[in-house]
Amino acid sequence: MLLLDLLGVFFFAVSGSLLAARRDFDVVGSVMLASLVGLGGGVIRDVVIDQGVPKAFQSPIYLVPPVLAVLAVYFHLFGVRRLRRTLMIFDAGGLALFCVTGTLTALESGMGAVTSALLGLTTAVGGGILRDVVSNEIPQVFNPRGVYAIPAMVGAALTSGLWVIGWLNPVTGTAVAAVVFGTRVLSLRLGLRVPLASGIGRSRP
Repeated sequence: MLLLDLLGVFFFAVSGSLLAARRDFDVVGSVMLASLVGLGGGVIRDVVIDQGVPKAFQSPIYLVPPVLAVLAVYFHLFGVRRLRRTLMIFDAGGLALFCVTGTLTALESGMGAVTSALLGLTTAVGGGILRDVVSNEIPQVFNPRGVYAIPAMVGAALTSGLWVIGWLNPVTGTAVAAVVFGTRVLSLRLGLRVPLASGIGRSRP
């Protein structure tokens, strides 16, 4: 559980640091944005659960993934020249891991199956929303190009359902995360779109 949580923090933190590089932020801004996206969703979840100090503030180990992410981007260990594509890949990885770990954390705290799935979804998309809003970007959850919240919602629901029937384990949890990741990446590659709110295209005044 801790390993998956830290991996989720790292993947999201890389996406934040890549966005900072794309927007020409300095290294301090990169650290702040990486920490915000990597830890923000989990903090929101823990505050809602109301079980004391959020995990991100209880254990210093949660600060390690954002620092590693910033260093990796600074030294060009990832595809910095293709910022947007690499950012989306790491964002999809964080989304996939957090919808599982967020749901599991809520379930272990005693929350019901439906509530836990909703908190898993919140954990998955919360950090990304904070990252994009702070960077003056349209949050990916509101971007019609590619499905974003839907795979996370399905992943959280599957995690909750597997827990209820007693089938949730490292193998099935990883499988759920893989499905969410694959769905998100495939939707971007194929250019899949979520129907617009008006149903007929751009609204007219």
